[in-house]
Amino acid sequence: MLQFSKFVAVRASLAVLTLLLVSFIVFTLMELVPGDCAERYLSFKNSQGAVITPADIQAERVRLGLDQPYVKRWAFWVANAFRGEFGDSCILRLNISQLLGQKFWLSLGLCLSALVLAYAIAIPVGILAATSKNALLNNSLRLVSYLGLALPNFLLALMIMLFSTIWFGESLTGLFSKEFRDAAWNWDRVKDFLGHAWLPIFILGWSATAFAIQTVRALMSDEIGKLYVTAAAARGVSGRRLLMRYPARHALAPIINSLGFDLNRIFNELPVVALILTLTEAGSLLIEALARSNDQQLAGAIIFLLTGSIVTINFVTDILLAVTDPRVRRSIVGG
Repeated sequence: MLQFSKFVAVRASLAVLTLLLVSFIVFTLMELVPGDCAERYLSFKNSQGAVITPADIQAERVRLGLDQPYVKRWAFWVANAFRGEFGDSCILRLNISQLLGQKFWLSLGLCLSALVLAYAIAIPVGILAATSKNALLNNSLRLVSYLGLALPNFLLALMIMLFSTIWFGESLTGLFSKEFRDAAWNWDRVKDFLGHAWLPIFILGWSATAFAIQTVRALMSDEIGKLYVTAAAARGVSGRRLLMRYPARHALAPIINSLGFDLNRIFNELPVVALILTLTEAGSLLIEALARSNDQQLAGAIIFLLTGSIVTINFVTDILLAVTDPRVRRSIVGG
């Protein structure tokens, strides 16, 4: 029990250290963008017809605390970020926490749902592909997985939208119908959301499923040929019991450990899919902040929240692996 507690403490410390390091990188990148927040906002106001003087810019810098030392501003930003406060959007002049609101959680929910869908399909299919002797089945599964890797998610989204528009007169865009877009959450809004969310979940899970099938198949194929599986078979263990107790148990451990990586990969694909499907969530806000308005404060908040989600998932998966495999604990704390 003491060893496990030490392991949890070490992993929690590493998670916090990772978040601090990422926050420093994100804040540094925000600072390296030409022009600070005061200049960008007042330049925007100037484009709207307002007359801006250098004195106005300096006063805005003082108001935003941009005249303070770099390290002090980073410490203030990261301390607020850990409390979920990111200040105001540089361009929109709205509180970022309120601006994101449920948008980030909708985005995270879509990505997690796509991840669950991917592994719910990939694990049984990957095990089947590794153990089946049927050449037609193996080749068919291999073709489907290669297609998933070769066909980009955004192209799949465009194909589905085009097909739906031509045949049904409905583009399947957005996460809500018009009447539920700004409504309070209730059962009717939940049903409307589920009726729209399945498409981005399916599209985001498309390539993730194909990648996971290849990974599970490779890991299972490698484990099945090892001596401990042959020895178990010689002792009379066979069929599903042999597969699940020995090769599958060892092969799936790396899969669990890669959940954070896969979530990051899915979220990386979300902004482009969000643009195509006109989703109003954090993915589309990130594209808006990076590519259009150059709102680094908003972009930094979204990236930090995503990193926090990935670090949290990695921490949880490490704990799960430590519970099931004492070798993981020993690799960190020794003994």
